[in-house]
Amino acid sequence: MKNIFKKSSIALAMVTLLASCENFDEINKDPNAATADQVQIEYFINNSIIGAQMDPHIAERAFVLYWKTAGHQQLRTGISGGNLDDGWSGDYYSYISGWLNSANTAIQVAEEKEAKGNVKAYSKNLIQVARIWRVYLMSELADNFGPIAINAFQGTNPEFVDLKTVYYFLLAELKDASEKLDVAVVNPDLLKKHDPAFEYNYVKWRKYANSMRLRLAMRLSEVDPAKAKSEFEAAASGDLMTGTADTFQVQEKGGWDALTGVMSREWNPQLMSVTLNNLFVGLGGVKSTDQLASSFHASVKPANYIGLKFADHFSMKTNEPAAGYWLDGLPNAIDPRAYKAFNIPGDFTNSNFSGYPSWDNDSETTTQTLINASGAVVKTIDAKNTWNAFAAGDWGALGSKNRVRAFNGTMPRLSQQFRGSASKRIFFAPWETYFLLAEAAVKGWAVPMSGKDAYEEGIKANFTYWGVSSHLSAYLASEDYNRAGTSVSWTHTAEPSTSYAMNYVDGYTNLPGVATILYPKNTLYKNGAVKNDLLTKIITQKFIAQTPWLPLETWNDHRRLGLPFFENPAIENALPNLPALNASNFMANQVNFFPQRLKYPSGLRNSNVKGYAQAVGFLGGTDDVLTPLWWAKH
Repeated sequence: MKNIFKKSSIALAMVTLLASCENFDEINKDPNAATADQVQIEYFINNSIIGAQMDPHIAERAFVLYWKTAGHQQLRTGISGGNLDDGWSGDYYSYISGWLNSANTAIQVAEEKEAKGNVKAYSKNLIQVARIWRVYLMSELADNFGPIAINAFQGTNPEFVDLKTVYYFLLAELKDASEKLDVAVVNPDLLKKHDPAFEYNYVKWRKYANSMRLRLAMRLSEVDPAKAKSEFEAAASGDLMTGTADTFQVQEKGGWDALTGVMSREWNPQLMSVTLNNLFVGLGGVKSTDQLASSFHASVKPANYIGLKFADHFSMKTNEPAAGYWLDGLPNAIDPRAYKAFNIPGDFTNSNFSGYPSWDNDSETTTQTLINASGAVVKTIDAKNTWNAFAAGDWGALGSKNRVRAFNGTMPRLSQQFRGSASKRIFFAPWETYFLLAEAAVKGWAVPMSGKDAYEEGIKANFTYWGVSSHLSAYLASEDYNRAGTSVSWTHTAEPSTSYAMNYVDGYTNLPGVATILYPKNTLYKNGAVKNDLLTKIITQKFIAQTPWLPLETWNDHRRLGLPFFENPAIENALPNLPALNASNFMANQVNFFPQRLKYPSGLRNSNVKGYAQAVGFLGGTDDVLTPLWWAKH
């Protein structure tokens, strides 16, 4: 056993590796004293999946501060402003290397047992499960950093390879491993507890492999369309994750270990992003009064009202369409998932109201002020029963005078449903399968259902998850535009007008006015000329559905397609790590206005000079947060 760990650790040769032995109480109090005959393959697989669930330390750094920010699921500048923390990146690289080490060791142990004839009926299947799971981990690593060393997990010194080689390897692994799964094998009951996702149900593992193959094939759609098409069509002809029971999810629990909730750190407010709000508001045409209790109805505003205008306190140096306004109430119509995912400020009787952080009462304080340069109060705002979101970035002097825009108690915040370590973390859900099939259908690829059917089934699956299916029929038929200029109905592809009129009230003088609000011009997609085509609809729905569990995938889709519309950070002052964005060009989007990857951690640069040089060489640019990956838009 000691030799097995030594071999795997040498093979990785990346940063500081984890021994991955935390859960070996069932093996031996001293795992290094165990032999390969004594250890069980499933222990390593279980250890890897549980580890990847992420303990609060690494979850905060990778999942919340990096992915949720880059994927525009929360309000935070951080990486969206080009800022990285080498310590966070190094921690994440080390953790995921450990999870990969466990998956690889499972395969090594199984192969050694097989060579000695020490096998069980299900042993070969466990090899395939470990290979399928390892593909996910390697894709996660590559999608964050770029080129990786695929042979680092095959018992040799690592040689970094380009991302095309990485993806071709991952797709081949999924194909081969899924084909080798024997779904007729019957497992002993004791085996089930060592697979927190599927209890070693091989039918579900095969479905997961095929749906993962869809995900990774689609990743190549813009850079290698022929390979993407062939791999996607082959996978789509097999069994896929299409039912709720197929969801790859792992139960969270309280405490402080790898199963503690990924979004449980109390000091991260996880305020709703304005990207989400622009997608939510108006989408589907479902009235707030049809969703909320009567006690909220007086707060619901007319459809043609945008709010109070505070030109001296809210930055308008961003292409966010509602910049400069504070909605002093609730939207007239909104996607029915919005009020489920995020708390309305002041909704203290909601059983899912998040009171975090528990050591202060900020979440229950809905009143804040706007002040002038001398510190005198200009306006007191009570945010109870209001709904707002704002661009990240540098707000300069406006930000220092505005105590409302990013305060816990005044902004919609992530529901306690996802903060209390009582949910199941989703790694892959059936709605993603459907949206991938819908996108493939739009591209003209051979898939088992029409684009419309796949699109609507994806929405239906996600509505079921949120418990809002009563609104589904009206929602699917809606031709109402959201703030990004997109509607729900598959057959409604008419483009919105360039602008629309909205009533407002001057927040300082209380005088009414009429504003001309522009639909945002998303110049990353078809040069901003299209806002309501089928692909925009699909990715809009996919983005909403993937919130909050799959922020890495929302980041991936934006890097690949430029969809959905991501607003630029506010630029009242220059953002040093986004040098291309300035006060003269913030109304258009550019690739280099958004983070593209994580820099390799200094630990890799210092410990593996040759490997680091290989990786950067294959990257095709500098080791920088703004260097696009091979499969992303350039």
